[in-house]
Amino acid sequence: IGVWGNNNPVGWGFAIVNFVFWIGIGHAGTLISAILFLLRQRWRTGIARFAEAMTVFAVICAMQFPLIHTGRPWRAAYWLLPYPNANDLWVNFRSPLLWDVFAVSTYFTVSLMFWYVGLIPDLATLRDRTTKKIRQKVMGVLAMGWTGSNRHWRNYEKAYLLLAALATPLVLSVHSVVSFDFAVSIVPGWHTTIFPPYFVAGAIFSGFAMVVTLLVIARKIYGIEDIITIKHLERMNIIILLTGTMVGFAYITEFFIAWYSGVPYEQYAFLNMMFGPYAWAYWTMMSCNLIIPQVFWFKKMRRSLGVMFVISIFVNIGMWFERFVIVTTSLHLSLIHISEPTRPTRASRMPSSA
Repeated sequence: IGVWGNNNPVGWGFAIVNFVFWIGIGHAGTLISAILFLLRQRWRTGIARFAEAMTVFAVICAMQFPLIHTGRPWRAAYWLLPYPNANDLWVNFRSPLLWDVFAVSTYFTVSLMFWYVGLIPDLATLRDRTTKKIRQKVMGVLAMGWTGSNRHWRNYEKAYLLLAALATPLVLSVHSVVSFDFAVSIVPGWHTTIFPPYFVAGAIFSGFAMVVTLLVIARKIYGIEDIITIKHLERMNIIILLTGTMVGFAYITEFFIAWYSGVPYEQYAFLNMMFGPYAWAYWTMMSCNLIIPQVFWFKKMRRSLGVMFVISIFVNIGMWFERFVIVTTSLHLSLIHISEPTRPTRASRMPSSA
């Protein structure tokens, strides 16, 4: 419990922080593959498969943390799934945590299908080039009889287009649902309607940063500089700059909402973020997410491999701290009030037998 940061009143520790972080990371793959495909952005082709694979693995990482958080998942995890049972005990469909189950499982299924359908021509190429019998049979099954004929390409384009259209709203809906974990509560610092668009922008921001981190390493190791060019990376850095500015604007808007609401609890929650016990985490978040990405305004910096690699690392550090700030600095407030000394009343001085 102590390792995961769970305590009273911080009931959600590192598990939920990591869950939201990894779900956000997975959004870049769907955005690059689906939305840029629908917008006919040809520059996506060099990095699409890479980003889709990262999405699948990021969602798998995210799904582990709620299971660990529940404790003894072999005895508790199945209660998250609605299924008929003899005791007539159903899950609470009004709980945002249950909405996460549906959103994340749907997102994982569609992302996996999208990745696999895109790989079919590549799997057929591997089938035709391999000389080993077992590998040839495995690749043949996975390629689903692909021959590269005109009819196959037409059906492939239709299926890929339909999956892209299906995956596009998931980019917006999945992280919006994750933000409802916080936004539909009444906890000061969480109870705000800006969370859904703010979480979506943050997810794209962190996801693209992770793709840049991995691409800079992969293109050097595998010698694929001609496939993944500096132009690809520069355009991704422009999106990082755009979404990072949007996230910074959301941070500032939160303070305006707290001030304009006139609710002292909301105002105190945000002042506590800036100057309270966890102020170091807040300023780390602001520096990494808002200030450092502004370097990408300069073209020379956007095209420098060393600069973009370092900034992408800082962005992901900052986005992890964003989730930490949201969870921890909001929940630990009640501990301040609990720890305040109070004058003992007459009832509290009476013996227990009374």
